Amino acid sequence: MNRFYTHSIQPGDSLWQLVQAYKTTAEEIFEANPGVNPYFLRVGEHIKIPYSHFKKGRCISQAEVDYRNDMRSLWEEHVAWTRMAIISLIFKLPDIEFVLKRLLRNATDMGNMVRRLYGDTAATTYGNLIMQHLLLAAELVKASLAGDQQAAKTAEKKWYQNADQIAKFLSGGNPFLSEEAVRQMFYVHLDLTKQEAVTMMNKDFQKDIDVYDKIEKEAREMADTISDAMVLLYPDMF
Repeated sequence: MNRFYTHSIQPGDSLWQLVQAYKTTAEEIFEANPGVNPYFLRVGEHIKIPYSHFKKGRCISQAEVDYRNDMRSLWEEHVAWTRMAIISLIFKLPDIEFVLKRLLRNATDMGNMVRRLYGDTAATTYGNLIMQHLLLAAELVKASLAGDQQAAKTAEKKWYQNADQIAKFLSGGNPFLSEEAVRQMFYVHLDLTKQEAVTMMNKDFQKDIDVYDKIEKEAREMADTISDAMVLLYPDMF
């Protein structure tokens, strides 16, 4: 199955620039975007870019392999420790303080993945955004368990606003990540996490496991999407 980037057209973009940046061809862009005139690109327009930069046979460095593996590991840890926190909160397990502490460490680790390429300020900003993402998830679960619908609604609204901020941050620093694509990616992540919490609360354990399988798969896809964009933006670093 073909894979594509969703590129949001920026001021000054041209067909030639996209071909060079994404290591593809004009013909592949034409084929991926029927009905779109690549010679008259509109700012804000979304077009598909063939995933040709990472076609089979491309040699990659050990540094790139390590970065991709680290990114996948962090997102797998992210969803695993989120799940453990949900279980501990719902079933009032005595390990909750320790589980939440370990979960929140993931935010620092995520920030450090950005630090390698973007520097200290960006790392702190991203780490704080991920920290809020995790804290709001816990707040939502706690409010739901307490039956406080207003608090749960408020936490959920802030949770999605935080996802918007993350999408803006990641896309703002990397033209290979469109804001809309990142936003939708995170919205799916939030929707699945909500399903996970609800099915666990309802003790529908088989369904909960089925949802978690989807969460794991989506987390790996998120990790790969972010890594792909980082490699494209900083090829000399890899």
